[in-house]
Amino acid sequence: MLKATNLTKKYGNFTALNALNLSVEGGDIFCLLGANGAGKSTTINLFLNFIEPTTGEAAINSLNVTQYPGETKQVLAYIPENLMLYSNLTGLENLDFFCGLGGKHYSREQLEGLLEQSGLQKAFIHRRVSSYSKGMRQKVGIALARAREASVLLLDEPTSGLDPKASNEFSELLLEMKGKGVATLMATHDLFRAKDTGTHIGIMKEGVLVEQFKSGDVSFQDLEKLYLRHMHN
Repeated sequence: MLKATNLTKKYGNFTALNALNLSVEGGDIFCLLGANGAGKSTTINLFLNFIEPTTGEAAINSLNVTQYPGETKQVLAYIPENLMLYSNLTGLENLDFFCGLGGKHYSREQLEGLLEQSGLQKAFIHRRVSSYSKGMRQKVGIALARAREASVLLLDEPTSGLDPKASNEFSELLLEMKGKGVATLMATHDLFRAKDTGTHIGIMKEGVLVEQFKSGDVSFQDLEKLYLRHMHN
């Protein structure tokens, strides 16, 4: 689904990402851990084709995202740390609008169903987004991913700032999408969430993927020790 091959991004003499190699298959949740500036967001932005690689390749479904931007964007959904929605519109109206931009059209009942499936309380579906918490906004993002029938999900710190309950609900939604074969690449600072939700974990430092392994191969305590050792070296 997602594959990086010697993916590198430089800005002058500064290397933001250095020869990244990773793959994320359908049903995988690959969590990228690392401090600010480690290269996590750069990786996400390269797969989104928001920026172009200096060398190497980012591919979705075997298509180079630089050469096939339209085709690769059709199969993915992106949820950033702060999802931008129109605050004067309701959750349903936002979902309807963004679905329309992608060429998909749903009935009112179908849109309500998508939002409910994504955990948005029924009482808020027809309220303006200006009244939403951050967790509610992220659920609209998940509903949009469902509506787009996305097979690839790119997440950049999606649970940052969420309270524990909202963060847990978001993880449950990711696991549900995992069960449907969605390939997820998530940049996060949250070691617990990476261990609890992820199928694979990568640790990044100064633009380099210094470790990658299956989450089931380490305990949370060992993950924490490994992460801190890399951060302190």
